[in-house]
Amino acid sequence: MSTQKINTRNAVIILLIIAAAAMRLVNVKYTALSNFTPVGAIALFGGAYFTDKWKAYLVVLVTLFVSDLAINYMYFSQLTWSISSLWVYLCFAIVVFIGSLIKKATVLNVFAVSLVAVLIHWLIMDLPWLYGTLYPHTLGGYGQSLVAAIPFEKNMVLGDILYCAILFGGFELAKSKYTILRSHRELAV
Repeated sequence: MSTQKINTRNAVIILLIIAAAAMRLVNVKYTALSNFTPVGAIALFGGAYFTDKWKAYLVVLVTLFVSDLAINYMYFSQLTWSISSLWVYLCFAIVVFIGSLIKKATVLNVFAVSLVAVLIHWLIMDLPWLYGTLYPHTLGGYGQSLVAAIPFEKNMVLGDILYCAILFGGFELAKSKYTILRSHRELAV
């Protein structure tokens, strides 16, 4: 595969990820859209389409970090970042890995991994000890945290479905029209 083909494909993937991440900034202003974000879709998309998987982790996590800084600046008028955010990055690194397992981007495959991504986020991010004393640090506290998170996770499912449809569907459509966007493996078939 030529260097130009690789660079063009990667550039398009990166631009789609950045454009989707910009939607996080819109959602910040509307509390009803809390967790209705493209983050899970971005992680799945990057994992699925970068042929060099390290690029998927790098681009997705850096984009998440930069958009976190922008959101914190919008809310607090300062460029802040919390060390507890490492759990969020861990979740989305796992989601990038799940995206890398997608061999063919069908509606069913993408829908299934979207649900798995939300489940992983829900189970990890609602561990009671991540948020101090909000919930007891017991199994019962974990259950309370999981139940309280259902509305947010519902929004995350809906956001992942919408943004996955846009990212995966748009890229698959573009690949059907522009062979320069196809991977070496796809061209060999």
